[in-house]
Amino acid sequence: MIRLTLSQRLSLVFCALLLICCGALAWLQMRSNRMHEQETVQRLSRGLAEHIARSGELMDARGIRDREVRALFGKLMSVNPSVEVYLLDDAGRILGHDAPEGHLKRDRVDLAPVHALLAGDSLPIFGDDPRSSSGRKVFNAAPLWVQGRQVGYIYVVLVGEQREALAADIAANATVRNTLWSLAIVAVFGLLAGLIAFRWVTRPLRQLTRRIQSFDVDSGDPQLPLPPTPLRAGERDELSILQHSFAHLGQRIGEQWQQLRQQDLQRRELVANLSHDLRTPLSSLHGYLETLALKDASLSADERQRYLAIALSQSHKVGRLAQALFELARLEHGGVVLELQTFSLPDLVQDVLQKFELAAQSRQQRLDAEIPAGLPPVEADLGLIERVLTNLLDNAIRHTPAGGRITISLRALDDEVVVRVADPGPGIPLERRDGLFNTPAALGSQRPDSGGLGLLIVHRILQLHHRQIRLLDSSQGAVFEFSLPLAANSHRPPSPPPFEHRRA
Repeated sequence: MIRLTLSQRLSLVFCALLLICCGALAWLQMRSNRMHEQETVQRLSRGLAEHIARSGELMDARGIRDREVRALFGKLMSVNPSVEVYLLDDAGRILGHDAPEGHLKRDRVDLAPVHALLAGDSLPIFGDDPRSSSGRKVFNAAPLWVQGRQVGYIYVVLVGEQREALAADIAANATVRNTLWSLAIVAVFGLLAGLIAFRWVTRPLRQLTRRIQSFDVDSGDPQLPLPPTPLRAGERDELSILQHSFAHLGQRIGEQWQQLRQQDLQRRELVANLSHDLRTPLSSLHGYLETLALKDASLSADERQRYLAIALSQSHKVGRLAQALFELARLEHGGVVLELQTFSLPDLVQDVLQKFELAAQSRQQRLDAEIPAGLPPVEADLGLIERVLTNLLDNAIRHTPAGGRITISLRALDDEVVVRVADPGPGIPLERRDGLFNTPAALGSQRPDSGGLGLLIVHRILQLHHRQIRLLDSSQGAVFEFSLPLAANSHRPPSPPPFEHRRA
């Protein structure tokens, strides 16, 4: 089966419609010319039948005078071969004629058209053709009177058999030829105009087709469509709207494709980093357990306890990493549903600081909270926000040197509360800042047991709250900041009171 393009299908349909219209137009034109010619003939011959009726005695009281009728009719038809004259009685029966033998097909003529003609109806009027069993032609008629009494009609067919045959023989070829030439000329010029019009109309569609074909996301580096141009006010062109919609859709698909590629790269990097993170504690755990198994008899009690403590510590590291992976998987795959509630953020900060009090004391660190009085409550998921603060404080404690001061500060700003966690540690290298909250780093000297999953979990939790974690520029250490919305029935104080310094 031949598959045609849209332009070719439109062209074929247009050609078919054009030929049909040309044929119908030619038929209408020929019919109109024929009707005009017959009306002209009928008007010009309006008094012919009446003249024949007065020209001689065709009937008398005894009946038709056949010899005079044939003589008169023959003379008239010799002078004007295009007419045929008939004598009818008052019922329409043919009483006299001069038709050759066998040419007469009827013995009666319908008188209704004769009455219409005599009544002055609009022309042309068609009556029965006696020389045809079903044909109708223009005619002229007049009543025939004998001794003051109407006895019949003179019926004259104006386009007789001889004229019709002669006209058909002369004009048939010319009419058909002219008609065909007219059709051909109209069809050719109409087709050219139609093709040009279709090419102009479908040009935006072809451009859109090429743009769609060039947009191939499977190529690995898809060519993004051009940015959508703004539509004019009140734009109604469907193709322009379609082009704009595709450009917008293609841009969105391209952006999402780039995001998917970036996420895929991040996922691969995450797997590589996690493999590195797991290999170190597992290798250490396996080594100490193997030492205990092989040298159990030769080890002293103190050495055995030391080896067991190291193995247990490495096991805790693997467990924390597995728990972090589990939480991250639930956050990324929609396994976590927010349970929003109104709570006091200063109380939550104090609870989290108390949880890390012993760890900070063991490292000779100081935990401070800067919280203004009268801070309004916030609306968020209490458990998840506690996890955010826990991860940020855990990172800060692990990267703050002995004697350092870790600060959590709160402040009301418009319709939200801003939380800031600052530590005096080594900070975040510039090369890691771009993907800090998307890609965890591998184990290294600066972050010996993190893997970056803590910040990644913080990022996902705040995304669920439609918030963002930010790393602020700082001359020393790392400063993280995020915000939470105020509760619906809360109002910000007219002026912020001074900070309350709390120490854990």
